[in-house]
Amino acid sequence: MVTIPNKYDGPSRPAKKLPSGHFNLDYANSDDAIEIDAGIRETIKGVRLSILAMGLGLAKLKAQGLFIDLKFRSMNDYLESLCDDMQIERSTAHNWLYIGEAYFKYRKEFEKIDFSDADGPTKLLHINRALELHEKREVFRNVKDMSLRKFIAYSKGEPAQTPPSKIRVVGNKLYVGKKLAVTLADELDPKTLAYLTKINVQAGEALEAGEVLFTTRLYDMDELRRFERGAERLKKDMRVNFKK
Repeated sequence: MVTIPNKYDGPSRPAKKLPSGHFNLDYANSDDAIEIDAGIRETIKGVRLSILAMGLGLAKLKAQGLFIDLKFRSMNDYLESLCDDMQIERSTAHNWLYIGEAYFKYRKEFEKIDFSDADGPTKLLHINRALELHEKREVFRNVKDMSLRKFIAYSKGEPAQTPPSKIRVVGNKLYVGKKLAVTLADELDPKTLAYLTKINVQAGEALEAGEVLFTTRLYDMDELRRFERGAERLKKDMRVNFKK
């Protein structure tokens, strides 16, 4: 039985190159530490525009131990030197490295959705947390389609923020924005007025959110209450099990 030592044995050519997609991956595809380092530095200077390629370059230096070819004992030593030379924050460089590592980890999924710099590589800082809370296919659909702010909230499990309602009630009048929509009769008793106002407000907010309204006939208030309880259960079940 032969034991294979776990040690750095110089750069080796990968069996398959990373796809170029919409971002510049020429140096990220390289196994030459000097070429990768030069590409990263050009990106920081603004000569190149791909944060994703830079993150991939950093991730490759770390994963393959290529920082040794640049005369550094560890990846952290390399990052410290890079930050000093290029006058960038340590946290920024570590974030770029994390982005590259996240892309390598889920490379097949990112290739399927053709993820690029245009889709917002900083979303990759939150991909692992999103995968802890949500179904995998949904996460990779949203990392492509959502804005950075929405994806961060999504990765934390926070509900999406909705804009404030345009529905306003002034006395017995209900407005949608500045437009008068409903006027309730002055002779209504306070209880009936409050009840009808609530119905109209809920109807307006539902339409504002793009939901659907429907009417049904019921015999009396007791049947209405039973219907409301059953409808709430049915609605929750439909939404929990809903798949696009």
